[in-house]
Amino acid sequence: MTLLVGKVASLRGEMRPPSDKSITHRAYMFAAIASGDSVVRKPLRGEDCEATLRCLSQLGLAFEWMSEEEIRLRPAETWKQFAGKLDCGNSGTTMRLLSGLIASRDLDCTMIGDESLSRRPMKRIAEPLRYMGARIEGDTPPLHVVGREDLTGIDYKSPVASAQIKSCVLLAGLRASGTTSVSEPAPSRDHTERMLAAAGVPVRLHLGRVTVNGGTRPNGFEISVPGDVSSAAFFMVATALLPQSELIVRELGCNPLRTGILDSFADAGVPFWLDNERLELGETVKDLKVSTAPSLRPFRIEGDLVPRLIDEIPVLAVMATQCDGTSEIRDAKELRVKESDRIELVAAGLRAMGAKIDTFEDGMAITGPVKLEGANIDAHGDHRIAMAFAVAGLIAEGKTEIEGAESIKTSFPNFESELWRLCIV
Repeated sequence: MTLLVGKVASLRGEMRPPSDKSITHRAYMFAAIASGDSVVRKPLRGEDCEATLRCLSQLGLAFEWMSEEEIRLRPAETWKQFAGKLDCGNSGTTMRLLSGLIASRDLDCTMIGDESLSRRPMKRIAEPLRYMGARIEGDTPPLHVVGREDLTGIDYKSPVASAQIKSCVLLAGLRASGTTSVSEPAPSRDHTERMLAAAGVPVRLHLGRVTVNGGTRPNGFEISVPGDVSSAAFFMVATALLPQSELIVRELGCNPLRTGILDSFADAGVPFWLDNERLELGETVKDLKVSTAPSLRPFRIEGDLVPRLIDEIPVLAVMATQCDGTSEIRDAKELRVKESDRIELVAAGLRAMGAKIDTFEDGMAITGPVKLEGANIDAHGDHRIAMAFAVAGLIAEGKTEIEGAESIKTSFPNFESELWRLCIV
């Protein structure tokens, strides 16, 4: 699929972004291990979350759609052995978190994925699960997991800040003997800790270490999944860049470890306001208003800020092309092992549009402002690359053609229609 984008005058209106993918994944998984029924409202109906729901149902989770936006889930008393291979599609979250759940049960499962997922590293979750006593084969997919009921809790020091590694180990630890702890070099997303705690699981946080007790499980729960800041980010950046623009984002998930983009907005001089705070299963939800930036200062992303906006870096790189000076992104080597090598794809695409950009092993430096020109962009099946260059196309002269845009439906199925609804030509 090719997405064709041209220059527009401004962006104005109100939106409710797609529901948070990370929270939807976890809601389904926590419902599968809960002590009773759970209700999830407004889950993301994208391909990645559907992969999680499908795999869990093949292992025994029962569910019923009560309406287009509400699903009731009933955990199995005993998980069942699935005869085939569990297809995780393009979803690394599905494969990595589900590995922790399978590892702590008497199951023998092989998980597979699409071409992109089959290149992504799984050794990072295989090693701690092996320490706990599970048998794991495959440092990249297919991933063969042979679980056992008598896993041993561990105190694991993750070499990288990764919510997926942390969540995988903690989920395995819920059925392991003793306690299981995970520490990281920097804080990563904490959806797992917040949601489990809100569902009744004792979660202890001390000096950067997260600990759970074996033999615990969440209660049945209800949640209305908030909007995804990573999806809203594309429209937020477009609003900042296009003249006379204003956007109101309703029901936005504002987990403090996910809102690093607002730090970068503040550094760059993008006007924004937050209002109407509330909680959903431990997750902070707010409304956000963003307006056109009168001018843009260069910004820097590094250190502890990186995990708080890792998925927003491609579109923030687009914003950097319009900043007055050099913006720099460092400590982001993790971008090279996402759905694609996002450092190289962002650099190649922006250079094709006329930007000045240097790359490093762990990031890039972008000098602006530059007048972007429309170009042909290959997103290589990466949804965030495709959407980032759609935003670039809104401010570029001429037409921008984005190949591989079908990947967008994994996280933002109605992205194109929302784009044209809010943009003023």
